[in-house]
Amino acid sequence: MLPGSIQMSGETLSGAEVKGVCEGLAEGTVRLLSLRGCLLSDRDFARLCQGVSQSPSLVQLNLNLGVVSSASRVQHLAQSLLANRSLHSLFLHGNPLTDTGLSLLNNALAVHPSLVSLDLGDCMLGDEGISLICGLLPPDGAKPGLRELTLSANTAVSCSGWARLAIALAHSSQIRTLNLDYNPLGDHIASMLAVCVASSRTLEVLDLEGTGLTNQSAQILLDMVQNYPTPLKSLILAENNISMDLQQKIADFLSEGEEEEESEGLRLEQSMREKATKPAPIFSGVDEEIVAAPHSFGGQVADSDLLEIDRYALLEISD
Repeated sequence: MLPGSIQMSGETLSGAEVKGVCEGLAEGTVRLLSLRGCLLSDRDFARLCQGVSQSPSLVQLNLNLGVVSSASRVQHLAQSLLANRSLHSLFLHGNPLTDTGLSLLNNALAVHPSLVSLDLGDCMLGDEGISLICGLLPPDGAKPGLRELTLSANTAVSCSGWARLAIALAHSSQIRTLNLDYNPLGDHIASMLAVCVASSRTLEVLDLEGTGLTNQSAQILLDMVQNYPTPLKSLILAENNISMDLQQKIADFLSEGEEEEESEGLRLEQSMREKATKPAPIFSGVDEEIVAAPHSFGGQVADSDLLEIDRYALLEISD
């Protein structure tokens, strides 16, 4: 178990256990709270949400698999998110939210200042829910916008709903990871997503496992990765009616692109280090010798000056 984390799965929580969790939240010692599939009373769930609202340290909250099981619980969660300012990742996979429940959460999600990762897989969402999600994608002022989005197995969404999402993704999203697995997308929506990927400057992972694709859309995806360089590193196409030959070609092109990117990064880092350690020139005058001061980097460059560390990605723990 990670330091500062509370992780339980499939357990029945007593009032005393919930009280202990709430105390840790209020004290600021809990950064990750995972209660996937746990059972607790409505009263204790309300207490838990109060603890989340007061926590200055919580960055990841996992309530997957039926913990948010009623409209009243959705309302308690929404109220806690309105007060919370620290959360980066919220996992609600496998809760029967429906579009109605998401509409209750939407305002809290939309105004949260630091939320970047959202899992709404298997939440019985439809087209109205997808429309709400589209509004969460772009950055807005100080809000970063979503960077990770999971919408797996929301089979009630129509082609129109997925098309609306594709347009929103292409327009202004900062998404890095998009999981759409086990939705009946078909070749038409997959082709629209190919356009999104080609125009994206951020998308690195796209999961289309079990989405009803054929060689038709796979060929379009192959043309995309072959001819339009993007940040995409992983395209998951398992459990589709796509030939292994096409899948392998796509994987090979993505692998080549990643290797080239890593090689370029190493060359850039080496160049910066050489510039930082290169001695400064010596200038001579008529009556005195002036020696230039050492480079402002002090002869070396710290790794922190060269590498951007994504805070929320270090805490990425999903099902």
